[in-house]
Amino acid sequence: MKNVAVIGSTGSIGTQTLEIARANDDLNVVALAAGRNTKLLEAQAREFRPEIIGIWSEEDARGLRISLADTDIKVVSGMEGLIEIAELGSSDIVVTGIVGMIGIRPTIAAINAGKDIALANKETLVTAGHIIMPLAKEKGVSILPVDSEHSAIFQSLQGNVHGDVAKILLTASGGPFRGKDTEFLSHMKVEDALKHPNWSMGRKITIDSATMVNKGLEVIEAKWLFDVEPENIQVVVQPQSIIHSMVEYRDGAVIAQLGTPDMKLPIQYALFYPERRFLAGDRLDFWAMNSILIEKPDMDVFKGLKYAYSAIADGGSMPTVFNAANECAVARFLDRKIEFLDIYKIIEECMASHTVIPDPDVPQILDTEKWVYDFVESRW
Repeated sequence: MKNVAVIGSTGSIGTQTLEIARANDDLNVVALAAGRNTKLLEAQAREFRPEIIGIWSEEDARGLRISLADTDIKVVSGMEGLIEIAELGSSDIVVTGIVGMIGIRPTIAAINAGKDIALANKETLVTAGHIIMPLAKEKGVSILPVDSEHSAIFQSLQGNVHGDVAKILLTASGGPFRGKDTEFLSHMKVEDALKHPNWSMGRKITIDSATMVNKGLEVIEAKWLFDVEPENIQVVVQPQSIIHSMVEYRDGAVIAQLGTPDMKLPIQYALFYPERRFLAGDRLDFWAMNSILIEKPDMDVFKGLKYAYSAIADGGSMPTVFNAANECAVARFLDRKIEFLDIYKIIEECMASHTVIPDPDVPQILDTEKWVYDFVESRW
């Protein structure tokens, strides 16, 4: 029996994790945490009967304590609640499916408590990779990637020696605006950007895919996860989302992981690694394929990727600025307060106005995030 805590249980990653738990009797859900969706969290709590659940607002927590009074489930709130769930003694692995930099402190707490991490929270490594990876090594904890691309790289590395890696080939679908120019993007609205051709994801990450900021964040993650220099991480557009990513070795061999676009595969692989289990769903039909397309990304149009490489080059606190500026910009775009191309303008302005802090600690990372939020609020 493997005991799992799911932070972000009502989101896309969290709900799919629970689908996997339903299909595997030896996966026991001992903790759940959500942001605001009290109705779904209560339903999940009644189904899985975890020891503890968490919700961000204490007011929501009080309501859940009343509605779940007929159970013995403990209800906690806020950051203290997230950390309590992350450190829960009975859990073996923590799925970090929460969105945003709010995931950093619970992830560090879980690592310090000796928990393996099924990592779906990009911001943790983007802003604090220099803290997370050495800490995980020190504590003997596994960081198991849940993003489809990083899971594909992880799978393609199995049975090989790290020093033999020449290049990581990180694939991108190109999103809903693949092949379009800047003039076309200037007219795009929220509804257009949310029409991802292949993947079913949350609203924020879908916008990030449209700008290719998401791929930029993944480049930064890959640097930390696989200890590869940015110049050895090449992004390629694979619009059918068949190749999820590849590793090129120094002898010229390229090993890839292919499959249908289904996030349950990387989630399940992380939960049961190194075991592979049956997973219901569609399979690739190679007889039905005419071709597999590969394209070069246009970083002059989709500037999110270019800004990510710039943030890595600057180092220190700059990746935090890149990430936080994008969060602010996407939130404004989804609220219809700015245009699509303004997302790039906000990121560029924040990065140009920031003085880099070398090797920031967690308080400095969070202070940098606040600086970005205040900066954007004052100008946009």
